[in-house]
Amino acid sequence: MSVINTTKVSILSFVLAKTKDYGILMKFKLSLTVVFSAVMAYMIALDGQIVFGDILVLFFGGLFTSGAASGLNQVLEKDFDSMMKRTENRPLATGRMSSSEGVLVSGLMCLVGVSLLAYFNPVTAFLGMISLVSYAFVYTPLKRISNIAVTVGAFPGALPMIIGCTAAQNGQLTVLGLTLFALQFIWQFPHFWAIAWLADEDYKKAGFKLLPSKNGHRDENTGKQSLIYALFLVPVSWVPYYMGVTGLFSAIYLTVLALLFAVFAWRFYKQNDRKTALAQMFYAISYLPLALIGLFFDKL
Repeated sequence: MSVINTTKVSILSFVLAKTKDYGILMKFKLSLTVVFSAVMAYMIALDGQIVFGDILVLFFGGLFTSGAASGLNQVLEKDFDSMMKRTENRPLATGRMSSSEGVLVSGLMCLVGVSLLAYFNPVTAFLGMISLVSYAFVYTPLKRISNIAVTVGAFPGALPMIIGCTAAQNGQLTVLGLTLFALQFIWQFPHFWAIAWLADEDYKKAGFKLLPSKNGHRDENTGKQSLIYALFLVPVSWVPYYMGVTGLFSAIYLTVLALLFAVFAWRFYKQNDRKTALAQMFYAISYLPLALIGLFFDKL
């Protein structure tokens, strides 16, 4: 009996360990933020009653597609991940998972994710595939070549907005979808640069070039560029209102959020220290859900 119990415990431990590793492989928390953007964009763009079943399809379609992109990213970067403290415990970096297993799992997630997105229309599935390919095979290798990688990576990073809109609007690229895309595209720069500034020493160990300064150092240019992009969010906040797709409330609300973002970026620019970088990062994390929730309630 003790042998059987020991075997059960071993199997359970193995399953739990594998589940945890697969969660790390697909960057589960990051993938959830991607899915949140797509689902909120879907509900904002939808003209009609929200169907819970469709939300679930979009949720899992986005989750698995994003997870596949993250998995392929880790397969390609496993040697570099082992050099950095923040990523050294990833399953591929430690050898707990082989590259072939990572590719297999990522491939299965891609197949399931894109198939679920195709439930809505071919355009949504195509955009999901474009997001995956550009993230894994364009953005990933560029990180060691030039800081232009941040701009390139912002495109797949913002595509969930259009994916959510095309799922709701029969595959059409509308002003609302493009505006939401622009909102998330611009938001990513101050958000990611704050993270890159904080993790600069780690990133440099792997040879990643992510900060906007010419020499790649943590100078005040990171805060300056963050401030410029935060201010870009102000005119973007008014585009959907002037195009007649959202109300005045959301335009004013988004403007206030953008100006607050600019305040955090200004402080980061002037002080260029860990405290202000952290403050900008945490505000950036809250900005996007607050903006999308505001747009949704404006629709209601």
